[in-house]
Amino acid sequence: MAVYRFLLTPRWLGILALTLVAATVMVFLGNWQLDRYRGRTEINERIDAGARMAPTPLRDALSAPTGGAGTAGPAPAEDKVWTRVTVTGRYDPSNMVLVRSRTVDSRVGFEVVTPLVLGDGTAVLVHRGWIPPAPGGATARPDLPATPSGEVTVVGRVHESESGAGAVERRDGRLETRRIAVPRLARELPYPVYGAYLLLDEQTPAADPAFTAVPIGHTNNWQNFGYVVQWWLFAGMTLFGYGWAARREARRAAGHDPRPVDRAAEPATSTSA
Repeated sequence: MAVYRFLLTPRWLGILALTLVAATVMVFLGNWQLDRYRGRTEINERIDAGARMAPTPLRDALSAPTGGAGTAGPAPAEDKVWTRVTVTGRYDPSNMVLVRSRTVDSRVGFEVVTPLVLGDGTAVLVHRGWIPPAPGGATARPDLPATPSGEVTVVGRVHESESGAGAVERRDGRLETRRIAVPRLARELPYPVYGAYLLLDEQTPAADPAFTAVPIGHTNNWQNFGYVVQWWLFAGMTLFGYGWAARREARRAAGHDPRPVDRAAEPATSTSA
């Protein structure tokens, strides 16, 4: 229509270009959040499936380390994280790891990780649980129960190595750190280590009740889904806003401007006596 010829002017072509660019970016951001929603949903599904599944042998979920002492094996495949596994070995209390400043139920304490040495000389790190600090503050070293001697059978879920590896210190015969970074911890150990650690579910002989199991939290996938809807709505509103502005301009050009006329701006008419 002739009244819409103004859309071909440089000004309106520029507005159209900016509108399309903005809407495209918003659609892209929505798609990105959709991918994150799908990824987090898959993680939650694996967590739930791992809690229900019968345990499988460790080597069905993790590749054995092939390097020498002080090295870590390959990280688990994505679909093997949270798999429930079982393994038998002997704990090595001389290389126990205390993980500082870990919170459970709003209380700050320590998580205890102990290498379980297998019959072939390799080891897997077992997260045995959380324990409160000794009296004196959140950083006071805890009083730890005795580590089981002899063969121990562990049932646990595969947890990938934590990122952001910090320093590892040895104090009074125990390793201390802030993150369970398996490759970094492996350098302090006298045997090759599997490339992930196990969150303890069950143990034979039974685990000491002094330990509190660390809850496994689901990812907040619905937050990402909300962002998907938000960005796509913004894209639709941007396109709608362009159409609305163009229609208003066309109506004004056709003489159907709904805005009230400013009478004060009209020239005064003279009247004769």
